[in-house]
Amino acid sequence: MTPAPSEAWTSRVTFLLRDAFGIVPVAVETGPAGTDTLNFVVTGDDGRRWFVKTSPHGADVSEAEGAAALAAYAGRCGVPVAAARPTVGGDRFVAAHRGTAVSVTEYVPEAVTADGRLDGGLWEEVGDVVGRLHHGLARHAFGPPGLGPRDKTVDLARNPARLADLVRRYEAAPPATEFERWAVRTAREKLARLPEVERLLEKVPPRMLTQLVHGDLSGPNLLLKDRRVAALIDFRPPGRRGPVWELGRLALDPRTVLSQPDWPDGLGRLAAAYHARYPAVGVEELVCVARVAAVALALSVYPLNTVVAGLGPATDSLESYARDRHRAAAVLRERLDEAEELLREHLRPTAPAGGPR
Repeated sequence: MTPAPSEAWTSRVTFLLRDAFGIVPVAVETGPAGTDTLNFVVTGDDGRRWFVKTSPHGADVSEAEGAAALAAYAGRCGVPVAAARPTVGGDRFVAAHRGTAVSVTEYVPEAVTADGRLDGGLWEEVGDVVGRLHHGLARHAFGPPGLGPRDKTVDLARNPARLADLVRRYEAAPPATEFERWAVRTAREKLARLPEVERLLEKVPPRMLTQLVHGDLSGPNLLLKDRRVAALIDFRPPGRRGPVWELGRLALDPRTVLSQPDWPDGLGRLAAAYHARYPAVGVEELVCVARVAAVALALSVYPLNTVVAGLGPATDSLESYARDRHRAAAVLRERLDEAEELLREHLRPTAPAGGPR
């Protein structure tokens, strides 16, 4: 996490809002912080409220501009997003001053994040919206979908090496806190499970569809209001990843897996709604969505690496999230057969009314 905003930082943000975006702030509140951003909720002199994202010194302004432009493109495809406010000149979505980069989107009042909240008809609602997103992004100038290697989160050459390196780093500087001691034990457990993970991956196609995606689609980045999707937020700069990886990352958020006992059926309904909207992702790939998510969690070093990698302090909320991820990975493995059976059932083509002729 980034540190709390300084007075100088807030002053630069206020200057940019006036000079670059034509917003005269009358109230500036600290908003929820991102992994590498400081955010504010700002009320302008016209009474309108805005969500203001600021990036730290050294941030790549072109990447921030690319992410904002991608969100705007998704909005033009009919995907619910928090509409971006362009700069006064109308040609950019990001402005910078003395190392501080700022972007502005409309504030979505009374919205809640989706983490742990997928239930009932929200499964179909979310599946339809993500299908609409991926269908729209497939037509972006970035390039069309195509077959490529499985997503990097399930790469058996890359991720075990990262886990082994994490263990070595902890051994070089013995863990000082209970969280760090738990983290190194968990990393060792993950390494010991590699043969099981390899067997899980045998049923995942070695080449899968890849395309332009949101890039950070997860429960906290999907806003709900009145049991509808209000907005997808926090797009990443344009990049090619697996749509099945992205779908599972959102639908099988650890808090959802742990709090919704009927998630296997909900996942099947979500996948069916997604496929109806975006059939380019085939049934055999979609049936693998829970398996890909299970392997990705089993191989992930985050957030076990938070302290040794200097990503920030191990806060209570981060420790809780880390343990949730570990428990959810076990639940996914235990219920994988059930989930895949329900995925096949929900994705099975429906016979035409009246039966065959």
